[in-house]
Amino acid sequence: MDIRTMQYYLAVVREGTISAAAQALHVAQPSLSRQMKELEEELGVSLFVRGNRKITLTEEGMVLRKRAEEMVRLMQMTEEEISQIKNHISGSVRIGAGESWSFHYLSRAAASIASEHPDIRFHITSGDTQDLMDELNNGLIDFAVIFTNVDHTLYQSIELPAEDSFGLLMPKDCPLAEKSEIRLSDLRGLPVIISRGAVSHYAGSEELSSLNIVATYNLVYNASLLVEDGLGYAICFDKLINTTGDSPLCMRPIVPAMKSTGYLIWKKYQVFSPAVQMFIDRVREDNRPLG
Repeated sequence: MDIRTMQYYLAVVREGTISAAAQALHVAQPSLSRQMKELEEELGVSLFVRGNRKITLTEEGMVLRKRAEEMVRLMQMTEEEISQIKNHISGSVRIGAGESWSFHYLSRAAASIASEHPDIRFHITSGDTQDLMDELNNGLIDFAVIFTNVDHTLYQSIELPAEDSFGLLMPKDCPLAEKSEIRLSDLRGLPVIISRGAVSHYAGSEELSSLNIVATYNLVYNASLLVEDGLGYAICFDKLINTTGDSPLCMRPIVPAMKSTGYLIWKKYQVFSPAVQMFIDRVREDNRPLG
C-alpha cells in the first residue's frame, strides 16, 4: 500500500466509476482495475459493493477512504515542509480553532507574517475541542485553540491574553432584551441554543440542567440564524456577531460572568517547518490588548 495507490483509490471514490477515474488519472482502465483488486487482496477485504453502476463503498472501504485522505494530506504537508527548507520560507500553517474574540491574536500574527513572507499560506479549520484535538493528534493541523485545561505532558501551549465571555444572543424586540444582564434562571421555560463548549463550561450547573435546550452548534453564525428565525436564544461568546445598526439581534452578558481563556497548543517534541516556528514566535511576542 503506497501513496500512489491511495491517490488512485481516492480518485475512484471521487469519480464514482473505475472508467471515469482512469480517464481523470490518464491511466489505462484495466491497469486501474487490477490495482484496486490487488489493494483488496492485500488488505483481505472488499472495498467496493460490486454490481452497482456507480461506486459504493463497503464499511471497510469507508474506513480506508478516511485514512487514505489523511495519508495523502500528510504526504503533501511533508513535501511542502521539505520545499520550505530547500528554498525560501513558504508553505502552510494549519490552525484549528473554535470561534472566539481571542482569535485576533492569531489573525494578527498571520497578517504580520504574510506581509513579510507572501508565499506562506494559512489554513483555518473550525470545530469544537474534541474534533480539533483529533486532527491535532493525527497530524492534520499544526495547532489547536482550546478553551479547556492543557495536558502539559503532551502539549506545549501559549495562553492567549484575551478572555472570552459568554452572553445571550436574542432578538432586539424580545422581553429579555430589556434586561441589562441575563441569569441562567431567566431562561427557564424558554428554548435555548447552546454550543458544546458552553455546555462543558457550565457543566454541573443545576440551572443549566433545568434549561430547555432545543439545539446545539459549533459555528456561531449558524446559531445566529437560528435565533433570527425564531428557534430560540443562543448562549455564545460575546463580540462574534454584529448586533449594531440594522441587525435584528442583540447580546446581553450572562451573570455571574463566565470567562474563558484560550490556549494555542501543539504537540511536544516536534520539529517544525520555518513557517510554523515563525508563527509560534510571532504569537508569543504579541501582548497588545485587543481593540
